[in-house]
Amino acid sequence: MAQVSALVETLKATLKAAGIKYTQVAAALQLSESSIKRKFSRKEFSLGELDQICALAGLQISDLVRRMEENRGRLQALSSEQEQQIADDPGLLLVAVSVLNRWSFEQLLDFYQFQPTELVQLLARLDRLKMIELLPGNRIKLLVAPNFGWLPNGPIEQTFLQGIQRDFFSTRFDRDDHKLIVLNGMLSPASNREFQRKLERVAREFDQLNAEDAGLPLESKDGCTVLLALRDWHYQSFASFRRERA
Repeated sequence: MAQVSALVETLKATLKAAGIKYTQVAAALQLSESSIKRKFSRKEFSLGELDQICALAGLQISDLVRRMEENRGRLQALSSEQEQQIADDPGLLLVAVSVLNRWSFEQLLDFYQFQPTELVQLLARLDRLKMIELLPGNRIKLLVAPNFGWLPNGPIEQTFLQGIQRDFFSTRFDRDDHKLIVLNGMLSPASNREFQRKLERVAREFDQLNAEDAGLPLESKDGCTVLLALRDWHYQSFASFRRERA
C-alpha cells in the first residue's frame, strides 16, 4: 500500500508540474471531476486508468515508476515563503539557479564575483532549505527531485516574468544560436491539450539535454533560456475590427 500511495503522489506531482487539471483527467477517463478527486484521495486506480492519465503527461507507467524511485526523499518544491526568501536576494537566486544547473563551487567562484566566505554562506542557506547538501571541501550535492520546479505564479516565477517582459525580447533573434517562432491559429480544446502535451515533452527534452551536458567544461556551454507559452490571445490592434457578438 505504501508503494501505491507513493506512486499516486508522484502522479499528482507530475500532473501539477505539467499543468494538467483534474477536469482534463476526468475528460480523458470519461468520469466526473468529483470521481477523479475521490480516486486520488483513496488512491484507487486501475492499470488502464493509470496508463490513460500518464498519456496525458506524455509518459508511460514505467516512466512514472522511475520518477517515484528517483523522488524518494527528494525535494519537489519549496513553499511560497521559502521561494520569497530566495527571490528577495538576487545573489541567493543566482546561486540557486546555478546549482540547479549543476555548477560547482569552483565554477561559481570563477565566473561570478563572490568571495569564498560569501558563497559558502549562500550555499549554507540553500542547504537549510534542503535544496542541496553542502559537503566537505565545498562540494555540492543536489537534493531536489527530477520534477522539482518553482511554484506556478510563485515569487520566483514572478521575478523571472518581470525580467522576461523587460529583457528577453530586446533582441532581433537573428543569431545562429537564437530562435523565435511565432504561431497563430485556431485550435479545438482537444487540439489545444494535445499541443500542450507536446510543449511539455519539449520541456522535458530540454531538461534531459541540460542534465547530459552538466559534466562538460563551463567554457564549452552558454546559458540558454527557453520560453514556451500558449494562451488565448488576440492582437490588440485588431480589436477595433472585431464585430460585437450578442
